[in-house]
Amino acid sequence: MGSICLALWFGRSLSVGHECGQLAACWDKGTATLFSTVTVPFYISTSSAPGFQFLQVEESMKEVSTMVYLALRRSVYDLVRKASSVSRGHQHPGLGSRSAASDFAARGPLGSVVELLGQFYPQDDHSNLSQKVLSRVGRNLHNQQHHPLWLIKERVKEHFYKQYVCRSGTPLFSVYDDFSPVVTTWQNFDSLLIPADHPSRKKGDNYYLNQTHMLRAHTSAHQWDLLHAGLDAFLVVGDVYRRDQIDSQHYPVFHQLEAVRLFSKHELFAGVKDGESLQLFEQSSRSAHKQEAHTMEAMKLVEFDLKQTLTRLVAQLFGDGLDIRWVDCYFPFTHPSFEMEINFHGEWLEVLGCGVMEQQLVNSAGAHDKIGWAFGLGLERLAMILYDIPDIRLFWSEDERFLKQFRLSDINQKVQFQPFSKYPAVINDISFWLPSENYMENDFYDLVRTIGGDLVEKVDLIDKFEHPRNTHQCLSCAEPHSHFNATYQGKKVMVLTCRTHKISHCYRITYRHMERTLSQQEVTDIHQAVQEAAVRLLAVEGRF
Repeated sequence: MGSICLALWFGRSLSVGHECGQLAACWDKGTATLFSTVTVPFYISTSSAPGFQFLQVEESMKEVSTMVYLALRRSVYDLVRKASSVSRGHQHPGLGSRSAASDFAARGPLGSVVELLGQFYPQDDHSNLSQKVLSRVGRNLHNQQHHPLWLIKERVKEHFYKQYVCRSGTPLFSVYDDFSPVVTTWQNFDSLLIPADHPSRKKGDNYYLNQTHMLRAHTSAHQWDLLHAGLDAFLVVGDVYRRDQIDSQHYPVFHQLEAVRLFSKHELFAGVKDGESLQLFEQSSRSAHKQEAHTMEAMKLVEFDLKQTLTRLVAQLFGDGLDIRWVDCYFPFTHPSFEMEINFHGEWLEVLGCGVMEQQLVNSAGAHDKIGWAFGLGLERLAMILYDIPDIRLFWSEDERFLKQFRLSDINQKVQFQPFSKYPAVINDISFWLPSENYMENDFYDLVRTIGGDLVEKVDLIDKFEHPRNTHQCLSCAEPHSHFNATYQGKKVMVLTCRTHKISHCYRITYRHMERTLSQQEVTDIHQAVQEAAVRLLAVEGRF
């Protein structure tokens, strides 16, 4: 057990510390008076410092005042709890080296396998899929007839089939909406020129089966393969997976539609005067407006075709007369890149991202003599805007009151979601001290989603608190500590705590069932399970 130093500077302060400098004294009432004595079974060492008198207690048990005991009690309890936790094996060996939330994932010990869509994947220290997410794989909402996401997909398909036709009369764009969501990390990142140290690769933002396989984070993961197969124009639709915050706009599974079109020199310059003399490529320098491999003429024509294509698409979806603006942005696989915003009901809304494809990507897939554009949009995003759906969880509802509203005879028929009764929310807070390392907010959000499921409407980080630094030093660890005031033998004293540099988070969790009223008891049970799992799996120290 750690050595504890107990020093008394009469009339000024009382300091409590221990050799690792991690535990904190807890004082709830602010002051105390002496009324009895208690024993503390610890070896209390002594140190020397100017102006300090020491209460010296050797290895035998000595009596100290109730005030001192109360100040020490929580520190002692925490130390005992941590020590016994390690001895019982509750503190997992990996907590210091990897995210503890992975222990909450749907996987067995290292070396075991998980079966997904008929395939088996060996597990390793990168695996972090939760049961909640696994239960969504294979649902394919975008392929369920009359589902609002299916309606959006079909409307986009119909538009491209009608607007872009080959000389033979067949659609120019082919559509792929049944690819497996399991991809390699090379497909998801490397094929798209995403650097090895790019933050989008983090475990905290993605769902990994293991170090080499994952659930795709975007439908762009299939771009390279389709280009390599010789396709010049295609749409890809599918479910994508990202670890994210919890609110009405975010869900760990959502659906994207990706489009790519390539042009040969003849196709791009066919309608341009003296187009035969123009070139797709040159060797120049990269600027904010073009890539080093593209001529300005080629880049401008590709950008124009991209923006014209998207303007026609949103006009088909939202109606004519829509105000549109383009915002410059950055994507690793396009340059220049843009976000499209529309003014809908007086509010500017971002609806998609797009850009001129990086020529290095196109070349690596074997289309050296072509140049192209790509765009990607979120089906949920469009459906929530078009159909006035307020909560992303509704897309997963099997309630007939929701689904029957979208059984339309014509996919282009206008429809506005009519809310059924909104049941009351139950709100509970949870606060805890973060571990010294390896804590990620998305780990906590994933844990809450796994335990609370779709009963959790949102989670807000409402308070961050960093334990303040202080010029007073603990005699054991020599670190500046915070303090609280107390009364000892009629004199005011100050107790210095050993929780320096620690950070506390407080989250507000809103629980709301989409189809009935929740009872306080069932929410309490879920909330307590969240608390226990957070302590056990994220190595946090609860303040509840």
